Amino acid sequence: MQRAVKIRLLPTKEQECLFWKSAGTARWAYNYFLEANEAAYKAWLKNDKVGKRSVSEGEIRKHINNVLKKTTHTWLKEVGSNVMKQAVKDANLALQRYFKGISGKPKFKSRHRSKISFYVNYESLVRKPNGFHGEKIGFVKTAAPLPKIPKGKKYANPHISFDGRYWYLSVGYEVQQEETELTGGSLGIDLGIKSLAIVSNEDATETHFYKNINKSAEVRRLEKKLKREQRKASRKLESNIKSHDKNRHPIWIRPLRECRNLDKQNKKIQLIHKRLTDIRNNHLHQTTSEIVKTKPSQIVMENLNVKGMMKNKHLSEAIAKQKFYEFKRQIQYKAEMYGIKVIEVDRFYASSKTCSHCGNVKKDLKLSDRIYVCPVCGAKLDRDLNAAINLANYKMA
Repeated sequence: MQRAVKIRLLPTKEQECLFWKSAGTARWAYNYFLEANEAAYKAWLKNDKVGKRSVSEGEIRKHINNVLKKTTHTWLKEVGSNVMKQAVKDANLALQRYFKGISGKPKFKSRHRSKISFYVNYESLVRKPNGFHGEKIGFVKTAAPLPKIPKGKKYANPHISFDGRYWYLSVGYEVQQEETELTGGSLGIDLGIKSLAIVSNEDATETHFYKNINKSAEVRRLEKKLKREQRKASRKLESNIKSHDKNRHPIWIRPLRECRNLDKQNKKIQLIHKRLTDIRNNHLHQTTSEIVKTKPSQIVMENLNVKGMMKNKHLSEAIAKQKFYEFKRQIQYKAEMYGIKVIEVDRFYASSKTCSHCGNVKKDLKLSDRIYVCPVCGAKLDRDLNAAINLANYKMA
């Protein structure tokens, strides 16, 4: 099975400078491919749909290597050739996914908003004591050793990324599936906002309520601090406005790139966002690992319509912070390591409205009804726990 690991790097100042150049090259190559395809499409429409509608990945790479690299863009030689090559491949993949209707139209990458990352040639990546050796970047120290792989094998899809504070190396590698004796039981997981997850087995003898980390004191403190720092950034921005043009666009007293105080303030905001993300991801990993380590034979979850749920303006922010998709992703890959079967029931399955004791369906159940009371058998229990028990007892048709 393929597994991935993310390891913090300890680069020198020279290596960090090269990392920034590589990330900039990757962003430029990605945007260059999209721009060339947009230009080709516009020319195709202008010529009454005659000629080439798009430019292939190979043509773009040849033009960059044989023309631009030797004339106007000689700075491309400072970084590894595979950085540009993989960025063009990524842009082509994004465009193909858009054509197939899998994802939205790819957007140009901004140096301020896009993820800072670049590809490292997997063939030249070699594990070393306390670090690794990569193409053009030489030996780089790491905070933890890279995972050992069999002789003759290579790490898959290695990337170096920056999260606003540290540089990381992400690599994929193959691991053997663990032979684990499972309990033979079934676990139902109901995701929610009041609690992150409610987990129960078939007869409700083992139930667990996993808290919503966004209601903890530390997260609330950081969110208040984030609002304060964002207000400070807004005041700095407003004080730099001299006037507005006809379209209400601001005319700056000083160019934004020269406003060092604003840059420092944005850096503070970025680090608070990073801290909040780390807390939420850590809580998800702890929760999913604890669930999977109980070693049930199967885990049953709902196929939630998160996109539809996000349309509720009163709950959209709370739903986004819970990271339901990331929770499901972690459950799936961690369960696969133990050979646990993961079942996603249909989103129209009435897990909350069905009584877990007698099977009666209460059609008039409202979202505000947090306690489920069955009108037939009189059973009374938490609404989310009732749903988790029904999911645990779910049988595939």
